[in-house]
Amino acid sequence: MAFTDWRPFIYGGGASVFAEFFTFPIDTSKTRLQIQGQHIDTKLTKLKYRGMLHAMYRISKEEGFRALYSGVSPALLRQATYGTIKIGIYYSLKEMLIKNPEDNTLLTSVICGIVAGVVSSSFANPTDVLKVRMQASNKDFVQQNMFRSFANIYKQEGVKGLWRGVGPTAQRAAVVAGVELSLYDMCKKHIIHRDLLGDNVYTHLISSFIAGLGGAITSNPIDVIKTRMMSQRNLRLLPVEGVQSSAIYTGSLDCAIQTVRTEGVMALYKGFIPSWMRLGPWNVIFFLTYEQLKLLY
Repeated sequence: MAFTDWRPFIYGGGASVFAEFFTFPIDTSKTRLQIQGQHIDTKLTKLKYRGMLHAMYRISKEEGFRALYSGVSPALLRQATYGTIKIGIYYSLKEMLIKNPEDNTLLTSVICGIVAGVVSSSFANPTDVLKVRMQASNKDFVQQNMFRSFANIYKQEGVKGLWRGVGPTAQRAAVVAGVELSLYDMCKKHIIHRDLLGDNVYTHLISSFIAGLGGAITSNPIDVIKTRMMSQRNLRLLPVEGVQSSAIYTGSLDCAIQTVRTEGVMALYKGFIPSWMRLGPWNVIFFLTYEQLKLLY
């Protein structure tokens, strides 16, 4: 298999879009939980959401059920690009580097996952920025169509606005792809090699569940920073009442330091339950769909 083989790219993109759509409300609640409690908020109001279910309940009650799918268009566009490139590069790289299946080591899988995650997330970053802002209930973006919103971000904040938070996004993608993809492949290989279940849907289910849990644990701190960096606006151009600074955070490191200083270390694990509740089902749906597409074609 080489980069001319289209199958991993198409299967990966299709499975990613399918998984994203069915788990999107959980992702919306995760985003709301991660951005609340910042020092910009604590001066003005108390915490609005007490957890994932409470967030989903309040969002649907106060803003309507459709609010749970606010930002789904750029999210699906992101998966159509990010998922396609990530899975395609990952499996193509593995085929290029591994000539004998017995030589497939955890280190090789992790390296391929990291490369695939960084490249794909960097390319798809503008769609992630818009998705986060729409999920955060930014009225400037919710009431506009997707392409006009992209144009407005570019007009008001320039190219940097479209690639805001690309650092933590690429870091998170490297961690998630490096952990999830390698864990899935290693678990699947171990189960099949030991003749525990064989290469079937049960093996895929167990492996994808473990991959989702590992990805959630390792990526949540980076995900919190990424979400907060993307949700902040250029306050010099788009002023927010009660805020005098030009931006909340000057960079990823500043975001991490301020978050820990004002809210404690555990703030880096805000939204962990919905993150896990999303990554778990997301990975299960993704890998089961991906494996079935491989069998069909």
